[in-house]
Amino acid sequence: MIPFVREIEFEYGACDRVSPLIRRVVANNAGPFTYKGTGTYIIGNGDVAVIDPGPDMDDHLEALLAATAGERITHIFVTHNHADHSPLARPLAERTGATIYACAKAGVPTESEVRMEAGDDRSFRPDVGLCEGGLFKGGDWTIEAIPTPGHTSNHLCYALLEENALFSGDHIMGWSTTVISPPDGDMGDYFASLDKIKAREFSTLWPTHGPPVTDPAPFIQAYIDHRRAREAQILAAVGDGLSRIKVMVPVLYKDVDSRLHPAAAHSVMAHMIQLVKDGRVLCDGPPTLDSNYRLAG
Repeated sequence: MIPFVREIEFEYGACDRVSPLIRRVVANNAGPFTYKGTGTYIIGNGDVAVIDPGPDMDDHLEALLAATAGERITHIFVTHNHADHSPLARPLAERTGATIYACAKAGVPTESEVRMEAGDDRSFRPDVGLCEGGLFKGGDWTIEAIPTPGHTSNHLCYALLEENALFSGDHIMGWSTTVISPPDGDMGDYFASLDKIKAREFSTLWPTHGPPVTDPAPFIQAYIDHRRAREAQILAAVGDGLSRIKVMVPVLYKDVDSRLHPAAAHSVMAHMIQLVKDGRVLCDGPPTLDSNYRLAG
């Protein structure tokens, strides 16, 4: 079981100091994929960095400017180009003169009848591309950009080295598991990124949505175990003759509200694509939601 943490105290638009170098302002955009809203982080004092400025909302922009009055925003870091993370980056940069940093690789647009996320921000372009990572120094802070593809192909996490803390975006969240939806989401990349972050032994994870994870090692392992258990269930279902994803989902997710089954099908498909790639499952042609699957050998 994943030891979810869901309790968070805040007021929309208020700036809360949550550590010596970290402040947080939560946007009023609560929803099924954003939980209580987008938590934008302000790093340092004086010359500061902002992580995940969030949705293009005038009240959130003004809250960030008020929170940094008398200071200078020099860097804007974005984890990925979803509409609850990146759209406010350009308006904030135009008001402050800050430089925008993110992976410049364009994610693969998801065309689906199932709304899996807040939506892509297809117009987003950073000033500086960080797909290979990078290290940045402010007056009292050091930020390391860490490539963590999986949730999206262009996802980055950001480490605050002075506090051994990680801003994990949507890669790891305390309140929920992370959506992995093909074609841009990739389960193999996601497992590799989880292993990468686990090996760094961070003291605290600060997701963009929800409260911090203060005991990361067992939490990340539970995330990994959950995905591996689902993978084993899928293999067992195929072995039992459930050859199509739409037939598997009601069985694998029998305890989940059926209204969520279309979204669950995309998660199963992400696993299936990886199982086909690994040669453990076979299908005729490229794997799709409607393919017929069978165990290899």
